[in-house]
Amino acid sequence: MAEKVAEEATVDVSIPERTSIPSGGDNSVWADVSPLLESACKGRFLLALTHSLFISDDSTLVCDIFGIHWVMPGPVADLLFGWWNWLGKQCSDIWNLVPLCLMWTVWKERNRRTFENMEPTKEDMANIFSTALFDWARGYLQDGELIHGDNFNLFAAMSALEIMDPKMDSGIVCKYYSIDEAIENGAAPVPISFNKTVDVQCTIDIMDHLLACEATWHKGHSLAQTVFSCIYLLRPDRTSSHALLHSYCRVIRATCKAVMSVVSDARTHEEEDLFMMSYGLPLDGDGDEKCLTLLNSVEETISRQFRTCKAPSSRRRVLEDIEPLQTNLDLEEGYCKALLCRLRFRKSSRDFVLVALKFLDKMHQRPQGRGLELARKHIATCISELDYIYKSSEFLRSSACGTCEDGIEDRTTASGCQPIGFDASLNCRLSAPTPPRAIKILSWKKAIEYFVKLLHDLDIICSYSLDPSLEGVLQFVVQFQKSRPDLVARAHLQLLLVQDGKLYGRDSMFAVITRAAALPEVTKNHDLQKNEYIVQLGQLVINMLKILCTNAAWQRRKLGKMLQDWRVIYVQLELAFRKEFGEVLSIPDDENLYMKIFQHILLWVEEQTYWIAFRFLILGFELELYSPSEYCMVYWYIYVVLIKLSEKTHLKMAARNDTGKRKGKKKRDSPKDVAREYRIPPAVLFLQCQICLVEGLTMMLAALRNEHMIVQSRNPFNTEQERFTQHFELLQKACIPDHISYHSFKESTTYARFSTLVMYNYFKDAQRIAKEAKSSFSNDPDKLAELRRIEQVAEHNNIALNVISQVGALDPTLKASFEFSHHPYFATAVVKRS
Repeated sequence: MAEKVAEEATVDVSIPERTSIPSGGDNSVWADVSPLLESACKGRFLLALTHSLFISDDSTLVCDIFGIHWVMPGPVADLLFGWWNWLGKQCSDIWNLVPLCLMWTVWKERNRRTFENMEPTKEDMANIFSTALFDWARGYLQDGELIHGDNFNLFAAMSALEIMDPKMDSGIVCKYYSIDEAIENGAAPVPISFNKTVDVQCTIDIMDHLLACEATWHKGHSLAQTVFSCIYLLRPDRTSSHALLHSYCRVIRATCKAVMSVVSDARTHEEEDLFMMSYGLPLDGDGDEKCLTLLNSVEETISRQFRTCKAPSSRRRVLEDIEPLQTNLDLEEGYCKALLCRLRFRKSSRDFVLVALKFLDKMHQRPQGRGLELARKHIATCISELDYIYKSSEFLRSSACGTCEDGIEDRTTASGCQPIGFDASLNCRLSAPTPPRAIKILSWKKAIEYFVKLLHDLDIICSYSLDPSLEGVLQFVVQFQKSRPDLVARAHLQLLLVQDGKLYGRDSMFAVITRAAALPEVTKNHDLQKNEYIVQLGQLVINMLKILCTNAAWQRRKLGKMLQDWRVIYVQLELAFRKEFGEVLSIPDDENLYMKIFQHILLWVEEQTYWIAFRFLILGFELELYSPSEYCMVYWYIYVVLIKLSEKTHLKMAARNDTGKRKGKKKRDSPKDVAREYRIPPAVLFLQCQICLVEGLTMMLAALRNEHMIVQSRNPFNTEQERFTQHFELLQKACIPDHISYHSFKESTTYARFSTLVMYNYFKDAQRIAKEAKSSFSNDPDKLAELRRIEQVAEHNNIALNVISQVGALDPTLKASFEFSHHPYFATAVVKRS
C-alpha cells in the first residue's frame, strides 16, 4: 500500500528547493542537503538514520505525535515523495515541517559521526528531532494558542505537575528539612561571629529583618513565613549566652503574642485568615513576661558605653573598665546609637501594647481616659526612635564591608547585607498548614514607613474624645477609614468602641439608642429596654460599629447584607409597638409618651438604614466597582437614597426640637422663635447640598448620553438593566427605597437634555447651599473640608456645563469625560476635543 502511494506521488510531487519555515530553522537547509540527497539515498546510511528516528523502542515516534498509523516506505525518497497534506487544516503546517526537520537532524547526525566521531543513541536522536520540531512549530502558534493532541491537552499538562513535589515544583525546594539540620550546618550560629564588630553588624541586620518580617505579617501574611522564619526565635534557649540577641528575640515574641491577642479579641482577623494562625510556633516562651527587664538591662549597658564614647578624654580614662561593644573604636559610637534606637523602639512599642491592653480591660473604670494619654506618649517615643533608626542606615551602609548599592531599596536591612539566621521555607516542612510558597518580605524602608503610618493611626485613635453620641462615633470612624488604616490599627479602634456589648465599655446600647433617637429622658429607666426587638436593635448597632472598622471590601459586603436586617427590625418593631401599645397609641394626646417613643425609634431606624445604604453605595467608588458608563445609574440611586435620608433626618430633628420646645414652652411664641423654628437644620442643609450635586451629575451624565457627547463603552456580556440589578440587588431586596426599579431610573433620565439642564442649574444650587452651610460647621473641620470639596466639584461642573451647552452643538468633536480629582466619589467633568 505504501509503495503504491509513493509510486503515485513520484508523478506530481517533487522536493522543493525552499520551504517556508519559522525563524527557528535554517532556510538554506534544502540547499545544503539537496546535492547530497541523491547519493545519500543510494546508500543505507540515510535509510538507517531515518528509520531510527521514525521507530523507537515500542512505537513509531512521528506517527505517535500526530496520532496516525502508517507503514513507512523502504526508500527514503519514496517516504519524502509520499508526504501528503492529509491531516487537515490544524495539523498540516506542522506536518509539512517533519521532512525538513528530519533532513536537518539527519544532516547534523552525519556531520557529528563524520567529523566528531560521536554516535548518539537512538533516544538522543529522537530527542534532538522532537526538540527541533517543537521549536519550529512554535512559530505557527498565535498568542494564546496551545499545542493540542488527542492524548495531550491543557488538563493533562496541568495534571502532569505534582504540587509540593520538589522534583516538579520548584517553589517547594527547601535547603534544610529540620531546625536541627539548619543549626548543624551553621545557619544560625551563636555567637554569630567571634569578631565582635561583625557580630554587632549581624545582630543589627537580624533586628532590621525582623522589623521587615513583622510589617509583612501585619499586612496579612503568615507568622511562619515572616517573623518565625528566624531560627533564633524557633530555638529561644540557644541565644541565652548572647544577651543582646536574646532580649530582643524575647520582646519580639511577646509583642507578636500581644498583637495577636488584640486582633483575636476584635475578631478582625476574618479579613486576613493567615494572620491568626500560629502553626504551633513557640509564641509562649518561658520568661517572656520579663522581657522588658532583660531589655532594660541590655539598654543600660549600651547606654553606658555610648556615654563613654561621648565623654571627654579626661573622663574617659575613668570609664575604661567598661567593655566596648566591638573592636573598632572609631565605629563604637555609631553602633551604640544604632542599637539604642532599635532597643528603645521595641521597649516603647511593648509599653504601648501593655498600656493599651490594660486601658481596654479597665476602660469603664477610667472616665478621663488617662490610659490613652500615656499610650500617646509611648507612640510619640516610638515615632521618634523610628526616625533615629532610619537615619542610622547611612552609617550602617558605610561601615558594612562589601555592600553593593545596587537594589538597596529592596533590601530588608539598613546596611543592605543579607541577614543571618533566616530560612522562610523551613516551617513548610515542619508544619502542614504553613503555606508552601515563599513570599516577598517588605523592604526595610517600606517596613519603617508602615510602622510610622501605624503609629500615626494609633495616635488618632488615642486622641479620640470618646464622643457619647452615635452620630459623632460614626463620623469619626468614617473619617478615620479615609486614611485606609491597616488591620492592627482597625483592631484597636474596634476594641476601643465596643467592649462587653457597650459603647466604650461603659454606655449600654439602649442608652446610645435613646440619645441617637432623641427619646424622652424618662425612657432611660423604662422597661422598654428589655423588649426583645429593642435588644436585637442594640445588637445591630454593635454589629454596625464592628463592620465599619473592617477594610473597605469586607465593610461593603457586610453592610449590603445588613440592610435587610435593619429593614426587618423596622417591621418587627412596628408590629410589636402596635401589638403591645395599640390602644394607648390610638389616643390623640400630644403628651402620649408611648406615641413619642414609637415615632422616634422608627424614625431613627429608617434614618440609620438609609445612612447605611448611602455608605454602601459610596464605598463602590473607593473600591472602583463602577465603570464610567454606570456612573449615571449610580448617582441616580445615590440621589434617591439621599432624598429619603434627608427626609428622615429632618423629621427626626423636628421631633427632637418639638420635645425640647415642650419642656420650656412659653405662653406666646415670638416672631423670632417662629423664624428659628422654621430654619432648616445644618445636618439637613449638608444633605441637601449633596443632593443637588448628585442630581446635577445624574442629569448631566444622562444628557451627555442622550445627545451622544460621551464615549460609551458597550458591554458585550450584559445589558444595562442586568448591571443595574447586579449593583443594587442588595438594596432592591431590602426595598431601599420602596417602589424603585430600573424602569424608574429610565423614566427619570431618558428625556434629559442640556437645554433644560441649563435652565435649572443644580450645580449653582449646590454651591449656594454649601456657602450657606459653612457657617453652621465652623467648629467641625471635617464637615468644612467636605463642603469645600463639594463647592470645587460644583464649580468645575458648572463651567463644563456652560461650555457644553454653548459650544457642544457647534463642535461635534467635543467630548466629556469624568475624573475624581477634587472628591473621592463626586466626579468632575472634563471637556476636550476628541
